[in-house]
Amino acid sequence: MVLNEMLVSIDTSLGAIVAEIHTERAKITALNFLRYVDEGLYRDAAFYRSLRPENGQGLRVIQGGVDPSCRHPPLPPIAHETTAVTGLSHVAGALSAARWETGTAASEFFIVLDDSPDLDCGGRYEEGYAVFGRVIAGMAVVSAINSLDTTRATAIEYLKGQAIAPVPMRVARL
Repeated sequence: MVLNEMLVSIDTSLGAIVAEIHTERAKITALNFLRYVDEGLYRDAAFYRSLRPENGQGLRVIQGGVDPSCRHPPLPPIAHETTAVTGLSHVAGALSAARWETGTAASEFFIVLDDSPDLDCGGRYEEGYAVFGRVIAGMAVVSAINSLDTTRATAIEYLKGQAIAPVPMRVARL
């Protein structure tokens, strides 16, 4: 662990995930995530999306938070911190901010299961996504969530074929 990094526990119904939050290298995104933690906004959150090679452009990712629509976050969106600026990358276990467009990240986040450089700045998604942490324990839990059935009915268009039965989570600082 790097000095000044924060640890959080993401407790789920399938087990605990421990993550290191990169408060120095990804200050804007990390502090936004920790604000959600500190204000108790992740107490009733859930993982609700699983991407796998057959349903998610070759990616293995789980996504969760408090607003599956990604349209009505409890707190305002934040400025985008590219991986080119932070020097972080979407390696296996990376926590990253979900968003629609640059500058719309707020409450939702995802965890990648494999190295996914397409998600970095300059990859397949223009400015990429903002990495702000990494799993240091509990990748078996992440894998278990990723393996859940993705045929759950949903009215949210982008979740079709990727929606899992919600896996409740509570996020707290360690």
